[in-house]
Amino acid sequence: MKAWQVGELGLPRDVMRLAEDVPVPEPGPGQLLVRVRAAAVNFPDALMCLGMYQVKPPLPFTPGVELCGDVLSGEGVPPAGGWGRVIGNPVLPGGAFAEYALLDAGSAFPAPAALDDAEAAALHIGYQTAWFGLHRRAALRAGETLLVHAAAGGVGSAAVQLGRAAGARVIGVVGGAEKASVARELGADVVIDRKSEDFVAAVKEATGGRGADVVFDPVGGDAYAGSTRCVAFEGRIVVVGFASGTIPTPALGHALVKNYSVLGLHWGLYNTKDPRAVRTAHEELGKLAEAGVIRPLVSERLPFDQAADGVQRVAEGGTTGRVVVLV
Repeated sequence: MKAWQVGELGLPRDVMRLAEDVPVPEPGPGQLLVRVRAAAVNFPDALMCLGMYQVKPPLPFTPGVELCGDVLSGEGVPPAGGWGRVIGNPVLPGGAFAEYALLDAGSAFPAPAALDDAEAAALHIGYQTAWFGLHRRAALRAGETLLVHAAAGGVGSAAVQLGRAAGARVIGVVGGAEKASVARELGADVVIDRKSEDFVAAVKEATGGRGADVVFDPVGGDAYAGSTRCVAFEGRIVVVGFASGTIPTPALGHALVKNYSVLGLHWGLYNTKDPRAVRTAHEELGKLAEAGVIRPLVSERLPFDQAADGVQRVAEGGTTGRVVVLV
């Protein structure tokens, strides 16, 4: 089969190589062999290439942590192939940027019929992360103000849509006029371009000085530091990631005197700590997708031979929404 492989660590454009003769993986106990239809590009794909992700598969490996595909064989597959399209996280070191991949049967989820292959491939990680961040960690309530950093990005766009669905007032922070337009189209009530205005002052102005009840932060660095200055009394800051490259050092004395909470979110842990909650979240997300309330923002659909370019550009932070590789 054809598959992108990483034989040494480095920038995605430098180390991802398209191989023509990679063996088709064989499913083990409890695993499914999937013919990949589409693979969504995620920031962890680039970190894995660089050797900077918490999961470090042995070399050589195929990157790609999220897919949509058809189940071909494996434990628990009905004779007529009754699984249909599925989404999920492939079993590394054989990732999603390949013609075939393996999924654990217990973590394969039906793809919502309302979404095409690219949209379905982009549903799982981003929307699960936003769902757990907003609902399980921050307990977002209707009528509250939600501040979303990188609101036009992959996980940020999901948080904007889910915040709206929860009845929150959503403030989106973006970098640039093009991304501001995207955030408005996603449904953000207030959009702040951090490149042309001080987002802290803008959030305070938009909330009458009160600040945001919940902050969804996949950026870190200056975004986190500024968030501590415009979070409301008893507000909650959900730390999702560090796309800026800078991991903040929280000033706990400041959290004490201002009465806000800093909440960590590593969504992947729920797959082992509470897999039932992951499946419940998928069911809720499926209902919202079928009702047309949420729809992954797929900005680019790349042919298979451009996967390395897609991973590189996501790593550089210049994309909006989701980039998906069609296999």
